[in-house]
Amino acid sequence: MSAVQNVEVAAGDDGARLDRWFRRHYPDIGHGALEKMLRKGQIRVDGARAKANTRIGKGALIRVPPMPVSSSHKPYTQGGWQLNDRDTAFIRSLVLHKDERMIVLNKPSGLAVQGGTGTKRHIDGLLDGLRFKGERPKLVHRLDRDTSGVLLLGRDAAATAHLAKAFQARKAKKTYWALVNGVPRPMQGEIRGYIKKGEGPRGREIMMRARHGEAGAVLAHTRYVVLAQAGQKAAWVALRPETGRTHQLRYHMAAIGYAIAADHKYTCDRPMPGGIADRLYLHAHAIEVPHPDGGKVHFEAPLPPHMDKAFALFGFHETRPQDPFAEGM
Repeated sequence: MSAVQNVEVAAGDDGARLDRWFRRHYPDIGHGALEKMLRKGQIRVDGARAKANTRIGKGALIRVPPMPVSSSHKPYTQGGWQLNDRDTAFIRSLVLHKDERMIVLNKPSGLAVQGGTGTKRHIDGLLDGLRFKGERPKLVHRLDRDTSGVLLLGRDAAATAHLAKAFQARKAKKTYWALVNGVPRPMQGEIRGYIKKGEGPRGREIMMRARHGEAGAVLAHTRYVVLAQAGQKAAWVALRPETGRTHQLRYHMAAIGYAIAADHKYTCDRPMPGGIADRLYLHAHAIEVPHPDGGKVHFEAPLPPHMDKAFALFGFHETRPQDPFAEGM
């Protein structure tokens, strides 16, 4: 059992209902037990009795009576796997930025963001290792398993919701870097059309072309700029997804005949450049997003090792405009 605590309400919980605050921070306490503590006056807000629907404000002091240690503070377990010190050190090594409201990671290629069939080790399962204080951080968006780069986390419910809304409202400006087979023509352009989920070889889900109004059809829009090329065999391309559809960038580059190197799901007739590793060459390089506390923030992630080696092989350099899609670039 814990001791009696007086917990100050953080900015991310400003305006929350008291019962939801307890569910968030003390998930092992059932609703019935919480109501009993409230009736007895064991739980108080700024010294006064409160009800489950009482709204709490930033800086308020909540009296928390002795409680069992919450399972949310125990090591993460899934399918027999338990978070350990090595996992904690690993997930913390990925941190590019950390402030009171958000954490930014550089996700490595090959590590899934969330679990699924046969996937036990993933970013979501490691997030207890980023519980520096307070809540367990939450994912704001996702990247494909084999895509590396910038991944945002909210450190409280309000920050997570703020960032998620920025993505939904297309206020998050994302720039991806890719190595593609061949050199796209024209050297910059836009790809726009309707796509939908379908079934590919061996029953795998893939995106495919669709017609407007067709069941499941969604509009996908991507901008691209060729930043450098190695003869006619490969190019370094900056990609800006104006919509956020599943596999959008991979599908679009293959659709115009310049598939991302080592993409075995979305292919084209051009061969993959020789001398490079057989791993997907797509990297979430940068993101600009409204910060939960106001203003805009910009983050960049260094290339993963296999892309860094390929760029060195082809003589590409990372010194390019911060935003290759800015007017006049």
